[in-house]
This record gives sequence, C-alpha cells and structure tokens, in this order.
Amino acid sequence: MGAAMRRIHVGNALSAFGLGFTVPYLYVYVAQVRGLGAMTAGLVLAVFAVAALIVLPFAGRAIVRRGPLPVLLVALVTAAVGALSLGLSSGASSVLASAALLGAGHAVMQPALATMIVDCSPAETRSRAFAMQFFLQNLGLGAGGLIGGHLVDATRASSFTVLFSIEAAMFLLLVVVMATMRMPRSPRIAGASTPSARAGWKQMMGNRAMVQLCVLGFVLFFACYGQFESGLSAYGVEAAGISTSTLGTALAANTLAIVLAQFVVLRFVERRSRTRVIASVGLLWAVAWAVAGYAGLGNGSQAMATAAFISTYALFGLGESMLSPTLAPLVADLAPEGLAGQYNSAFALVKQLALAIGPAVGGPMGASLHGPYIVVFVLFSLAITVLALRLGRQLTEVQDQPSVARSRVVTQGGTTPAGQSPAHT
Repeated sequence: MGAAMRRIHVGNALSAFGLGFTVPYLYVYVAQVRGLGAMTAGLVLAVFAVAALIVLPFAGRAIVRRGPLPVLLVALVTAAVGALSLGLSSGASSVLASAALLGAGHAVMQPALATMIVDCSPAETRSRAFAMQFFLQNLGLGAGGLIGGHLVDATRASSFTVLFSIEAAMFLLLVVVMATMRMPRSPRIAGASTPSARAGWKQMMGNRAMVQLCVLGFVLFFACYGQFESGLSAYGVEAAGISTSTLGTALAANTLAIVLAQFVVLRFVERRSRTRVIASVGLLWAVAWAVAGYAGLGNGSQAMATAAFISTYALFGLGESMLSPTLAPLVADLAPEGLAGQYNSAFALVKQLALAIGPAVGGPMGASLHGPYIVVFVLFSLAITVLALRLGRQLTEVQDQPSVARSRVVTQGGTTPAGQSPAHT
C-alpha cells in the first residue's frame, strides 16, 4: 500500500470505531438517561437513517465536482459537531437535530472513502483494498462497541457526554490525518466538461448492469444487514428463547468469522467470477436461514438451539467476507471515468434504503410470524443467487472476472510496447 491508501484505511477504521462507540447506546441514552421516552428514542434512530437518505443523492454530485477528499473533510466536521452536541443535548429538539448531523456526516463518509480507494488503487489490487476496508470497518465497530460498553453508566449522563466527546475527537483527529494527504491526480481530457447532475443520474439509470446491481444490492442488504439487530434478534428471543447475552455472543461470532475468514476467502474469490461468488453467497445465506429455522422451530434442546442461532450469524459473516472484495469493486468498474463518486453514492443510497425498510418489515415478522419469517428470507436468499446470475449476463468478461485480463497480459509475455503505459497495454 502507498501512503495515501494507508491513510484511507486508517480513516475507515477510525470512522467505524467512532460509530461503534456510540450508536449501540443511542436508544438507552435518549430514552432512559435523558428521560425522553421510547418514542423520542425511536425518532432519533429514524432521523439518523432519514438524514442519510436525504444527503446521499447530493453527496455523489459533490464528490464528482469537488473530489472525494474535500467532501470527506466536510462530512467529518459535520459528524463531529453532531456527536458533541448529542452528548450535551437534553431536550428532544436538540437531540433530534444532533442525530441528523451525525447521521448525515457519517453517511457521506462511506462513498467518499470508497471513491478515494478507487482513485488510489489500480484495478488489479482493488479487491484487496476493499477487503481490507471491510475488515477494518468490522474491527473498528467491534472494538468501539466493546470499549464504549465499558465506559458508559446508565445512571450518569456525564459518562455518555464523555463517550460522545471521544467520538467527536475521533472524527476531528481523522480530519487532521486526511487533510495532509496527497491524492493522485486523475488525468483530464482536454475540452471535456463535467456532466450535469441530471445527466449523471440519467446516464447511470441507462446503465442496465448498474441498475441490476442496485436491485441485487437492495436484496442483499435487506436480507442480511437489515435483519441483524431487528427481525433476526427478535426471532431469536421469541422463537428460540435466546437470551440477550447470547445475542451479543452471536454478533461477536459474526465479527470473528469476518476477521478470521476475510483474507483466506479473498485468495479464493480473486480468481473467480464475481457474480458466481455473489450467487454462492445467496445459497450460503439460504442455509444460514434454514439453520435459524431449526433454532426456533426445531425440537432440539436449548443448547442446540443456541448453537444453531450463533452459527447463523457466523455463516452470515462468512458470506459478508465473500461480498466485500466483489460488490464495491464491481460498482467502481461499472462507473464511467469521473463518475465513481456518483455511482458509489447511489449504491450507498440503495444500502441505506434496505437498512431502513429491513427492520420495519423483519422486526414484526421475526417477533410473531416465526415460520413465515424464515420461509420469506430463505426465498430472498435464493433470489440473490438468481439476480447475481442474471447480472453476470450484463457484464463483460473482464468486469465479471478481472483476473482474466491479468492472465492474458501474462500469457502475452507481459511486455509493454515502447512509449505506451502499462495501463494502455
């Protein structure tokens, strides 16, 4: 990795650490510590998501026009102000406004950092760069949640103020780290003009492969991430008799599976068709949902149900480690030159929609309709396989399997004609 890429990965880790530091405790902080009630706490979580949905369409255009680094710095300062004011707020209106700032700032960080990875990595190392990003994000979230849990005390509001202040300091530290980095300059074609926002969106919507990838992404995030802390946890408690401590163990098993499997899986994934890898994730997650069905609907002992439920989260983690080197690089490869920021923001918007709708649908089903809940999400997982295979028909051979292009260069001797750059070769 070059110096720029190392700083980008530090940025991913610190931003994830800051988020994991506070977000798991937002509900307790608003409802109990500040005494604003469950309704206000629910609104805070909703505002956090809605703010992301509002700013992401504009973030892509800003990244295209201004570059990802200035947009990232603005997002970090916004998130820092939101985190600090959230720790100092005591009324409903100030808490909601602070949550909106924090949610908007964090939402913009993700496509900005993803675009920076695209700008700083050649195609042949991009899968590894995004795998490292996913690895560090999960490590940061897990470490942040673990340390934050030991710092807070529900009987003292000041402990939460310290928590949010540390989160704000993390974002400001990241501003210092990123502000001094040098991004590579993308070559500009003489006389070329930057497309308007409407033209950029129209061009993207006319890209059938990108539209199909967005549909696939929605189903992926809806059937996995959108269920982790809502439908699947409710199903575990109500149908499988899982304790809250076991839920924490299951989430830890998910993170552990990602940490242990990420780079082992990467070696397997790199030289295979991306869409077939995604299709195999759909099959793996169908098995995971079937295992969850056994945990809640089977006739085994409580120990067997607990083991099956924890295994479900671990299987999801294995599938996530297969997706990290495939999805994000595929978005980058589908984006025309100069529009990577807009494509990354659009895909982040799809993810945010899935994360907003997933809990609203899965939560009530997981809590009361146990059998239909499992059947529906087994079918969603199988739909991932079908959609991935259909997407493969829209991609070029190199887009679907970049290792093909590298193999051809090696087969041809790997020599570069005089006066021609390796990229052109």
